[in-house]
Amino acid sequence: MEPASGGHHPMIRGERVWLRPSEPTDIDLFLGWLNDAETAAFLALRSPIGRAAEERWVERMLESHGKDTFHFVMCRLSDDRPIGSIALHEVDHVNGNAGVGVAIGEKPLWGKGYGTDAMNALLDFAFGELRLERVWLDVYAGNERGQRSYLKSGFTLEGTLRRAHFARGEYLDVHRMGILRAEWLALPRPRSWELTARDLPRSD
Repeated sequence: MEPASGGHHPMIRGERVWLRPSEPTDIDLFLGWLNDAETAAFLALRSPIGRAAEERWVERMLESHGKDTFHFVMCRLSDDRPIGSIALHEVDHVNGNAGVGVAIGEKPLWGKGYGTDAMNALLDFAFGELRLERVWLDVYAGNERGQRSYLKSGFTLEGTLRRAHFARGEYLDVHRMGILRAEWLALPRPRSWELTARDLPRSD
């Protein structure tokens, strides 16, 4: 089932999280998450990140939101607690493509399905609201947890860029994964706009 063309879904939500647009006041959240070595290990950034640099990044991100970027904070439905961030970037409306990046900032919640749920909600927005044809992401070799999560959301391995990223003193292979509109349509799960308030889960 797809929404009618031009339909508006004010809440982007999954079964366990909902996504809200990032705000200037989120900078302390981002600094705390991204300056954690474990959290930043498989992200395309160099840490530590200073406050001034992060403020400039947030300013640019907010200026581009709704154009070629859609950046969200993911919050637990059970208590509205911010637990990470997820974004569409390099949104190409002409060719119907966009990249996606995701990070769970609260480490005790790793491996509990929140990232997969947030990805599902973002894909519903990308294909249902923005009417994209393809969404792609890059994941570094060694990030097996991330790769398993993306496969659960319907992504397929499209290829590998060998030794394409330098981090922690070594060159890493980068796997390119993608999902097409037709593949998203075939996924046997409820879509974001089909979930209702009575479905709100309890936190673990």
